[in-house]
Amino acid sequence: MSSEDNKQTNLANEQEEQALQELLRFPFVDALFGRRSRRFFLGAEVPDGPVAFKSKHEPVPLSELEKLLILTAVGGTTGWHHAITRHDRYAPHFSNYAGAAAGRTFPSAAGFHTSEIFFTDDSGTYIFKSRDAAPPVPRQANGSISLVELVKAHRANIHKISDKRINLPPKEPYMEGHNTWVANRPGSLLVIPTGDIAQHTIANLCFYVQNGYSIYDDINHRRIPGIEKFADIVDIENPYPLTFLDQYSLAECTAELSTAAYAGALMQQALGLGGWMFDGIDRLSILGASGDPEVPGLGFRYDTDERWAIPNPTGLEGVFEAYCPPHYPNMRAAVDKFCERKFGAGGPFNPDTPGIWKDSRKVRSSAQVHDEHFRDCVATQAQYMFDTFGKFPATVPSVFILMYLQTHHLDLEYYDTLFEPGAYLQTHANHFARWH
Repeated sequence: MSSEDNKQTNLANEQEEQALQELLRFPFVDALFGRRSRRFFLGAEVPDGPVAFKSKHEPVPLSELEKLLILTAVGGTTGWHHAITRHDRYAPHFSNYAGAAAGRTFPSAAGFHTSEIFFTDDSGTYIFKSRDAAPPVPRQANGSISLVELVKAHRANIHKISDKRINLPPKEPYMEGHNTWVANRPGSLLVIPTGDIAQHTIANLCFYVQNGYSIYDDINHRRIPGIEKFADIVDIENPYPLTFLDQYSLAECTAELSTAAYAGALMQQALGLGGWMFDGIDRLSILGASGDPEVPGLGFRYDTDERWAIPNPTGLEGVFEAYCPPHYPNMRAAVDKFCERKFGAGGPFNPDTPGIWKDSRKVRSSAQVHDEHFRDCVATQAQYMFDTFGKFPATVPSVFILMYLQTHHLDLEYYDTLFEPGAYLQTHANHFARWH
């Protein structure tokens, strides 16, 4: 076996293996009640004020294992999800809301799972793809799962998109002033959960049609043209406001982004790493719509329009593309893509997709497939939104970032000098002895 093969096979050295065993015994309640934003890292400096302090140390990047543990906590695929079981409206068919067949470390409304995880550190910028990944490690009969095997398997989800850390000037307007001394600094890992709000809105339109709902344009005070053709499957006399649909989709996807970051924050406590979850970096700058060629961020495609207050990023070609034009020729094509995700190979309602049930083929095949009439109803409403407002969704971003998770090694001298005892956990006190 070559040295490179050995590197890919062995996730942890002997010391790290022992640390992993201790990690498995770390109490959840200690992670929950011990969670704090711990920002002062090795190499940091607070130049003035009552907590002024300058680190005597150089920054220490996360090891590969530490990075993988954080990423797996943020967005790892942990098994087949159990789906939504029943609805009177289409019983005895199985409820067919979900967009993915597997569950991740964070929940998603109706199993839509429309977000992916980007991250950047000193070695470059990456996407950690787990949205449509099948569970890489089986669960035991008692429900347990091998942490080592799970983390090792998630190596394959990492895809590099740049050799450089995201260039984000440490000043406003690129980040809020109170983060300029600490965010995205050398040695740190910055994780960026990113939501496809366009896809999430398609998923919600499907949900609406499945349950007999339609929408109307409450901004221009008019019915969706052509909606009368679908009066046999949706209530066109009592529609929901278009803005309600948009707000609901944004809020639901935001829950994905936030709980993903929170899961990572809990893992920080167990590992004894510092960091915090926050929203104080300008999302347009990260996505690539800063307007400054020296600050390309993730390099997403974005458009501007006199009808919009801010630019609208839609995706990075071949890496993460929102389910809307210009990445699709029209909204019907985007709707068809979403249906392919649901019912095609590996989808949650494809009979050949494995699952948690004893007869997964029977369960998955019992879901109704969205027929042409159904897809036309969804696409008619979605296309109206795009044609009328110039983008999809109509009133919220196509792609959205809210919460970030930064992870770094703490400089404990700062806390020992300026804080009362108890400012950090025993895992932080022992981190370098345990993990390095």
